[in-house]
Parts: sequence; structure tokens; C-alpha cells
Amino acid sequence: MNADLEELTAFRRDLHTHPEVSGEEYATATRVLDRLRPLRPDGLLEELGGTGILATFGSDGTGPQVLLRCELDALPIREVNTFGHRSIYDGVSHKCGHDGHMAMLTGVAMKLAADRPRNGRVHLLYQPAEENGAGARSVLDDPRMSERHFDLVLALHNLPGYPLGSVVVREGAFTASVNSMVIVLEGKTSHAAEPEHGLNPAAAVAELLQGALALDNNVPEDPAMRVVTPVHVDLGSIDYGISAGRAEVHLTLRCWHDQELEQLEQETEDLARKLARDHGLDVRVRRTHTFKANQNDPAAAGLVRETAQATGHQLVERDHPFKWGEDFGLFTARYTGCMFGLGSGERQPALHNPDYDFPDALIPHGVELLHTAARRFLDA
Repeated sequence: MNADLEELTAFRRDLHTHPEVSGEEYATATRVLDRLRPLRPDGLLEELGGTGILATFGSDGTGPQVLLRCELDALPIREVNTFGHRSIYDGVSHKCGHDGHMAMLTGVAMKLAADRPRNGRVHLLYQPAEENGAGARSVLDDPRMSERHFDLVLALHNLPGYPLGSVVVREGAFTASVNSMVIVLEGKTSHAAEPEHGLNPAAAVAELLQGALALDNNVPEDPAMRVVTPVHVDLGSIDYGISAGRAEVHLTLRCWHDQELEQLEQETEDLARKLARDHGLDVRVRRTHTFKANQNDPAAAGLVRETAQATGHQLVERDHPFKWGEDFGLFTARYTGCMFGLGSGERQPALHNPDYDFPDALIPHGVELLHTAARRFLDA
């Protein structure tokens, strides 16, 4: 292991030991800044969209501008691993590999600091709050971003189940369009012995769950794919003398395209409002945790393919998008860009599994791919 990889591995494991959830990545950002400042970036924005960081290498503001993005946040998942760099916080851990993504981007920073771009600039974004879908929006809404334009935006995500170091790419949608809905049904409590004197939303909840699931079309090969997943139901309270008077139903909805998702959302809301009328209930519907589909530009996807082949990486063409959401879709909606996958091992635990750990052997692959792609674009 060379000195740079040793340093990046130690950095990755330190980040893994000290995870922070979305919007609370203050110490994580400090750790990143401690690594970046000695590299003397040509520009450095802090607290971008909250805890975000934008490090710029190169001083040519008139040439091509490339943005490479990674994520700062961890997940509210209890780690079951027992290795030395396990999370010190019960119930919080890096189970999506964002610690590894940060290490990769820092490796790119080290290369750019040693040989700064002469034509154009490379901007390295450490983005907060990807997991809840709020981070990309908060970064793009930061006034300091309004004066910036990017000719190319790139991001990667490690992918368990694929050979280590393989590059997974496709044109068009790479990840699903995702939204979560919270449906609140308000009735009236009563004595549990006399439910007829109240309005218990239980029957409406049952019909809502069945009706929503009937809208499901979980067939990834179908362009009209729909995934409806109940994630939480809250009905009444644990008081056996009280008939419930309020309920909440939380659903996630996923489609390949934003337009299809909007239609599914409307159908789900229409169902909820009809059932509320039928049962004499009040209803409120709100949306949360929104992820636009990542739309990969053909030319940007082509650059990723060329980079993979030029660096000797196995190339995997993905037939259909992944069903998970990724808020990098807001970047690809605004700028020419591509999100691609990087295989993290065929026997690696799945993302969000409690025993997942980002493989350190993947770090040099990500560094090489991101750095090479950025250089190829600047030098084209």
C-alpha cells in the first residue's frame, strides 16, 4: 500500500468511526477541511447549503468547469460490525459508503493539488444531507452557487453485487424518481367500549394500504414501473380504553420518470381523499424526501465509458435504472452530467445493511476514474 492510499484509508476509517446523520455533519465537515486546507485549494467555500464544502482547483474561470460530488452524511442504522473502526455512536453508521466516497474525492484533491489544471477548473463538492433528499437542493439554493456554472457534473456510487472496480453506466435515467407521502387521517376518539360514538380511522387505513399497493407495478423492465412501499403506520395510542381518532400512513413511491411519479402521487392522494370522505374523516397530505431521477447525458455517459476503458476497468451496461433515489438528480436536471456505479464486490453486504462496510480496496479505483474523467474533459 502506497503512502497516499494508507492516508486515504486511515481517513476513510476515521470518518466511519465518527458518522453523522443528514444535516448534522459538522464534525465530518471539519475532518474534511482538515485534509483539504493543507492542499491549498484555489477556492474554498464552507458551510455551503448547511455543512457542505466546495473546494476548487485551478484558476482559469473562462475554461471548462467540472464538478465532482460526494456525500457527507451517514444513516440512522445500528452497526453490528466489531472491527476497530466501527461507529462509536449507537444507532448511527456509514451504511451507504459515503465515507469511502469522501476518501475518493479527497484523493482526487491530492492529485489536483500536485498538478493543478491549467485549462478550466475542477470543483469538488462534499454535499450534506443526501440521504433525506434535502442536501442537493440546499446547496443549489445557496446564493454563492448562483454565480457559478458547471459544464460537466459527475458523481459515483459504490454498488455491492458487482465485481470490485467495475464501472456501471447507462444513458438516460440512472436512478428512480422518488417521493414519500405522509397521509394524516383525523377522526374522533371515543371510549373503546363505544366506538360508535367516535370516528376511528382504522378501516380507512386498511383500505388505503390495500388501494395504494394495488397501484404497484414492481417490474423494473417496464417503462411504467411503479413501486409503492408502506414504510410506517401510526394509529391511535397504546391505551386500551380509547378507540383511535387519528392515524398516519407513510409511503414511498418510485418510478423511472418524474412524470410517471407525479401521476402516481396524484392517484394516491385522490384515493386518500376519497376514503376520507367515505369515512367522514379529515385528511392532510404532504410530500417529503423528494429525489428527482438522475438523467445521464449521452455525451457525459460516453466520457465515463471512455474513461473506464482507458483505465482498464470492466464496463457494465445497465439495462434499466436502479430503484433507489439519489438527489444528484437535481444537478443532472440543471447541468450536463452523469452518475455512474462502481462495483464494490459481488459478496459485499447490500447498501443499508447493518453489516455493510465500504471496501478500502475500492478507493484507488474511484480516485483514478474521477480524476481521469475530469482531466479528459478539461483537455478535450
